[in-house]
Amino acid sequence: MIVEPGPVTAGRPPLHVRGVVLPDGEHRDLYVVDGRVTYDPVRSATTVGQGFIVPGLVDAHCHIGLDSHGAVPRDQQEAQALTERAAGTLLVRDAGSAADTRWMDDREDLPKIIRAGRHIARTRRYIPGYGAEIEPEDLVAEVAHQAGRGDGWVKLVGDWIDRDRGDLAPCWPGEVLGPAIARAHELGARVTAHVFSTESLPDLLAAGIDCLEHGTGVTDELLPTMAERQVALVPTLVQIANFPRYAAQGERKFPVYAAHIRRLHERLPETMRAAYEAGVPIYAGTDAGGSLAHGLVGHEVQALHRIGLTPADALGAATWRARAWLGRPSGVAQGDPADFLVLDGDPLVDLGVLRHPARVVLRGRVVA
Repeated sequence: MIVEPGPVTAGRPPLHVRGVVLPDGEHRDLYVVDGRVTYDPVRSATTVGQGFIVPGLVDAHCHIGLDSHGAVPRDQQEAQALTERAAGTLLVRDAGSAADTRWMDDREDLPKIIRAGRHIARTRRYIPGYGAEIEPEDLVAEVAHQAGRGDGWVKLVGDWIDRDRGDLAPCWPGEVLGPAIARAHELGARVTAHVFSTESLPDLLAAGIDCLEHGTGVTDELLPTMAERQVALVPTLVQIANFPRYAAQGERKFPVYAAHIRRLHERLPETMRAAYEAGVPIYAGTDAGGSLAHGLVGHEVQALHRIGLTPADALGAATWRARAWLGRPSGVAQGDPADFLVLDGDPLVDLGVLRHPARVVLRGRVVA
């Protein structure tokens, strides 16, 4: 069957890409008509690339709209989004932001953002200017409020430094977590939590948490529950690499905390490899924003491979599996929105090619 574009696409010429489409590994001729993928030939299509074709990258933990001081204005939000786009990140799960980025939804040239509202933190137990800071008795109401601000996600700060203890400590008593997470589920939202240490994890898991961010304190005893319930893990390895620096910064004031996160960092490869081997679903997220640069998801994929994921699973953690987890089309199936990358080399042989995409196609347009 030969497909010719109708009048709707008069301002957007059809495109053609030839190459190996992953994950199937088939040599295909892919066409873009009216912003969607088709494998039916289009005579008038312009060839724009050749190589390996993968779905647009997903950063499953990214903070567009934040810097180290809190919310940033629109021009900086746009710059952050464009940095992600240039790196091939076309879908972002914004795991908590004090900024209102809804205006980006009207921009077809910017990545799609799936929001989690604002971080929900204990009073004076998180980064100033980032979270909605409350006490436990207000958690259920705040979860409901942030569920209304998000796109199907709510973000809790599960642990942080307790100044009296001088170390990481849980932010929420177990008796309030269950009702809070149940309320989010009633409203159709999943709940994720920032968590570094082990101590917070049993209560979060018992309460029905859907995802853990960082998860450096995960133990072998907890893995069967996570695997059985498919509690996702987004380890943000490029961020955790900074733990020694954070320890040095906090050494003088919080020496117990500094020693704790050094231990977590030292056993990180073993922790994540055990989670992977146990069948815990792992997705790629960088924790970009705040103190970390944007555009690093390719680095995160390589880091996932280094701690034990196969190249296919590491790539899937930032592409087809991540998109399915977030309820989005893959970007390369018949009829999908045309959000994909063209790579000069085979990422299953060298994941480093993800860091330099030859073409970035977003909503049917070549944008980089």
